[in-house]
Amino acid sequence: MKNPAKGLWTLALPMMAGMGVHIMYTIVDMLFIGRLGGNAIAAVAYNMPLFFFVLGLTFGLGSGVTASIARFIGSRQKNKADNCAEHAIFIGAIISVILTAVGLTKGREILLFLGAPDYILPMSWGYLKITCFGLPCMVFSGFFRSILSGEGDMKLPMLISALGTVLNIILDPIFIFKLNFGVQGAAIATTISQVVVCCIFIYKLFVKKHTYIQFRMRNFTFSRNIIADIFRIGIPASLSMIIMSFGQLIFNKILTIYSISAVAAYQIGGRIDMVILLPIMSISAALTTLVGMFYGANENKQLLFIIKYGISRAVIITLVGAISLFLLAPAIIHVFSSDPVIQKITVFYVRCISFIYPFVAIGMSSGRILQGMGKGLPFLVITSIRILLVSAPLAFYCSAILGKPVQYVWYSMMISSIVATSVAVIWLVRTIKLHFKIQIKPK
Repeated sequence: MKNPAKGLWTLALPMMAGMGVHIMYTIVDMLFIGRLGGNAIAAVAYNMPLFFFVLGLTFGLGSGVTASIARFIGSRQKNKADNCAEHAIFIGAIISVILTAVGLTKGREILLFLGAPDYILPMSWGYLKITCFGLPCMVFSGFFRSILSGEGDMKLPMLISALGTVLNIILDPIFIFKLNFGVQGAAIATTISQVVVCCIFIYKLFVKKHTYIQFRMRNFTFSRNIIADIFRIGIPASLSMIIMSFGQLIFNKILTIYSISAVAAYQIGGRIDMVILLPIMSISAALTTLVGMFYGANENKQLLFIIKYGISRAVIITLVGAISLFLLAPAIIHVFSSDPVIQKITVFYVRCISFIYPFVAIGMSSGRILQGMGKGLPFLVITSIRILLVSAPLAFYCSAILGKPVQYVWYSMMISSIVATSVAVIWLVRTIKLHFKIQIKPK
């Protein structure tokens, strides 16, 4: 690739559009659910750790698939790239069966463990029970996106995701308000959309054979080396996302100490975080593909250029987003909830978190760059430091031990992000020095 900068945006922009449409759905979904009241928002909030657990497992292993396929293509080993994609389907089938069964049989008990109060549990369990039926489609769609990302096709996943999101937005008010299903209506709309998206992926990949990758599932040959290659990056990435899910569980429990309004505010704030970090997630994912290809082809000069270019653009974009959010926070939050208590807590949250967005951009990009270089452990270690060693213990200490107000929970998140980003940068710089023997001189 002669123009890595152009390649980055060629990959990132379609992904950004696709993820943007999906995030737009989550925002619209929250707007609809918010009209049902604070309890409805909290009912969905207690499902979020489970949602992120599934998403984390799929996204993490999918990162391994993306990086492996990209490296195989970069080193001109197409047969191995094909076999890697077939293993992704195999892994997706196993995950789908296990998680669906656990969700349907143990979901209510899990929600109780997550801290859902008795008066919210029926609403929360109703939402979870329905989403479990769409879980296999969500898992397979995630792996299909990873396969396409590995070969550099970001456009098709964007178009399919956009279609599913538009369908979801159309169905939401019908099932929530028109048919009067409430929170369960949002789950029904989501499940239908996930089924449609998965069916389109299957048609395009297996019937129309749209991809450069070829699937020969009837002649599928299990390879321990391929699985090991996927898992070397995928398992640490999955564990990282699972730790994030565990972090949400802990923060929900901590915020329950204060009030259900605090839980609802955290849920709304999380949706806004996704909007600001959307470009960064897209750039980071594109960096995984490009870094994997350049690394596999031993194009060290191009590799170093794209690392510097990607991180710098991510920081610039987040700075603009952070400043805008800080200034417009009250007006934005008012759209999500009319409850003055929820509004006050959420405004303070987003204004605090806006200060660390540039740090998140650097840390996220560094972790995905290291994944592209075939190193999955750093992402896991960085995430563990941020959540398990700093933010969760510090937030618990401030709230349960010292009795500090809810603002200290947000301060704990800020401190942890700065610490984790510092570790990520040090790890990335040392990796570059070690593997490419380049003396990095300070400006």
